[in-house]
Amino acid sequence: MTDDLRSAGAPTLEDVARAAGVSRATVSRVVNGVRNVDPVIQEAVRRAVSVTGYTPNRAARSLVTRRADAIALVVSGAGVEPGAAEEAEDTTESGQGGSFTAQVFADPFFGRVVTGVVNYLRPRGMHPVLMFAESSRAREDVVAYLRQGRADGALVVSTHAEDPLPALIAEAGLAAVLFARPARPVPVSYVDLAHQDGARLAAEHLLGRGCRRIATISGPLDVPAGQARLTGFRDTMARHGHPYIPIVEGQFTQESGEAAMERLLAEHPDLDGVFAANDLMALGACHVLRERGRSVPGDVAVVGFDDSSAALACRPPLTTVRQPVEGMAAEMTRLLLDRLSRPDGPVTSVIFEPELVVRGSA
Repeated sequence: MTDDLRSAGAPTLEDVARAAGVSRATVSRVVNGVRNVDPVIQEAVRRAVSVTGYTPNRAARSLVTRRADAIALVVSGAGVEPGAAEEAEDTTESGQGGSFTAQVFADPFFGRVVTGVVNYLRPRGMHPVLMFAESSRAREDVVAYLRQGRADGALVVSTHAEDPLPALIAEAGLAAVLFARPARPVPVSYVDLAHQDGARLAAEHLLGRGCRRIATISGPLDVPAGQARLTGFRDTMARHGHPYIPIVEGQFTQESGEAAMERLLAEHPDLDGVFAANDLMALGACHVLRERGRSVPGDVAVVGFDDSSAALACRPPLTTVRQPVEGMAAEMTRLLLDRLSRPDGPVTSVIFEPELVVRGSA
């Protein structure tokens, strides 16, 4: 920055215009992201912004663009049983709730979603606003927040099949993209994983290493991902001559994985392979197996799903099906920004492919 600009105080649009050799109106168009500005002129303005140290006034820019430059990242529908919404509202208001948010922050999956979203938004001068929608009142608050223009759109992570929030957002005509295919048809774009293909990779790996008495700890069966992973695993096992697979339903938590493994050992003490539908449950299963004197993978091979931090925390490190959560979250964000720039664009979906990551547990 030149000495006379420093002495004059904060750089202005006029300072940028003089440095770039263009009009103040042109600078305003570039700074506010207006399209149809010659790329050469855009680059000249950006260089001038860098040289002068000009920082756009966010409030003034919002008046021009009618954008908040903020995106709502909404975690919705997890941790509340159907019909328990009012109870959840009461405990939250009294300050004695919090199990919903505690569950969210305990699961490495959500941290990976946030990482993908933040890394995509940060270079674009935007920021996420984290919101929780664990009750009917909270869902109404999210819709109102978006209607008021306090965020330009919503990225919704919903883990409950009966979650009404995606439909509420769609009915309100608000911009949104979902992480995971909705259980019921909703005209909202989404990203997802080919879950059944991932479960197939897990089944084929266990069979390929010689396991014959294989069981599975499924995810919650009211969650589409839990259903798809179980279906893919059972279908693959059946295709290889294993029509019956012992199943215990888990809740995608380490504790539920431990409880499920205890039950499987009690009912099927001779099992030699386990597929857990996420890494946290696989971590719990490995913990119980060690406590019961079963070596992993010598006595029982274990395969998880997600390739999260829990896979590396496991002893031995966990063989798992990789779900590229950070990349999926970034793509979800890209789809939303595209929707904001082209409101009449088509609803779409992007499906990512899973990958088997072989480590020490199987």
